[in-house]
Amino acid sequence: MTKFQAGARGRPYDITLLVVAVAAAGFNLRTAITSLPPLFPDLQTQLHLSTATLSLLAATPVICFGVVSAFAAWLKRRYGEELILLVALVLLTAGLLLRGVAPEVMLFPGTVLAASSIAVLNVLLSSLAKRPERAGLLIGIYLTMLSLGAILSSLLSVPLYRHSGGSVRLALGVWAIPAALAALLWLPQLRYRAAGPVLAGTAPAVSGEPGPVASPVGVKVYRYALTWEVTAFMGLQSLLYYAALSWLPTIFQDRGAPAVTAGNLLALMGVGNLATSLVVPVLAHRSPSQRALVVPSLIGTATGLAGCLWAPLGSAPVWVLILGVSQGSCLGLAIFFMMARAPDAGVAASLSAFSQSVGYLVASIGPLMVGLLHSATGSWNIPVALLIVLCAVELATGLLAGRPLVLPAVTPPPAREAHSPTRMSETG
Repeated sequence: MTKFQAGARGRPYDITLLVVAVAAAGFNLRTAITSLPPLFPDLQTQLHLSTATLSLLAATPVICFGVVSAFAAWLKRRYGEELILLVALVLLTAGLLLRGVAPEVMLFPGTVLAASSIAVLNVLLSSLAKRPERAGLLIGIYLTMLSLGAILSSLLSVPLYRHSGGSVRLALGVWAIPAALAALLWLPQLRYRAAGPVLAGTAPAVSGEPGPVASPVGVKVYRYALTWEVTAFMGLQSLLYYAALSWLPTIFQDRGAPAVTAGNLLALMGVGNLATSLVVPVLAHRSPSQRALVVPSLIGTATGLAGCLWAPLGSAPVWVLILGVSQGSCLGLAIFFMMARAPDAGVAASLSAFSQSVGYLVASIGPLMVGLLHSATGSWNIPVALLIVLCAVELATGLLAGRPLVLPAVTPPPAREAHSPTRMSETG
């Protein structure tokens, strides 16, 4: 049973609880990741990590996203999304606690557990937004909270480390608190869990009226070119985002910025994400084609990356903000494409799982590639130049994914036609 197929979901109180739960879960989608890069030099010193090990640590969350995302849609069909989302939040809390309690031993295992949980949250929260009428707004709320979590974790990591007398345990483990709170706020959603898995071609009834027909198990979305276009855009925007997220603080410190300033600049990139995360999905929802949003987003990303490395250090806040605004727009578009290019919530979950699984495996190359290229050349010029070239590739894929097309429905439509607010046009 899906959230907006149940009659009780129509009550304002229940919808408010859902929005609060989604917002709390969204806050935790980046804290486990963005809390690490500002501390890389300190982690390297205290835990005796090599540059190659740091590069692998930066790539680990994205690798987990790619591997685990492939199973998210199956877990949803088998156990129901309400339960799976709760379990993911509990495991996220456990992973953050593990790496905080014993970072010498559990830094990698805790990061793997936390990132794997986030992978499931990424898929199911984005497909969840397919259901309400104000889908663009719900995506905006969850992306806004995602950006807020990234901002705070980037901003507070170094001060927490310094004010605790150099405690890696506190600086890493403190982020288990908001994850535990999100798990508690998700508990009321278990009331809407279906009694069993939804079978292919069945649809729950509401007040004696037929609901939307569920998509069959194992939708083969990979057969369509549109799926690969959405996947390529998702993968490239993630590659650029996580490469910048992982290494910008180190780049700025190598250029002479203090560690606190480098962390603040990373937080400023999160502010830029926040500025567009709420607006872009709503704008995309109102337009049949998103190409007009794709072009400035990628130009801004390339410009911001270039400015962060080659412009005077004193102007870094300007370039970081441009980069953050542009990357926030790209993330909003990627999430929107996974929702809007599907005819129903079932296909949206399959498209989201496929796009994120393949996309994040591609994206995992970014942090690792940048770190190893820097280690091999002793310079940031070649890694950043390569990222700028990839901006051009992402622009091409975005122009394709931004066309007003929808994947074909794989089941017959209900007897009474139901309008999907995210379906921009019939597949051409």
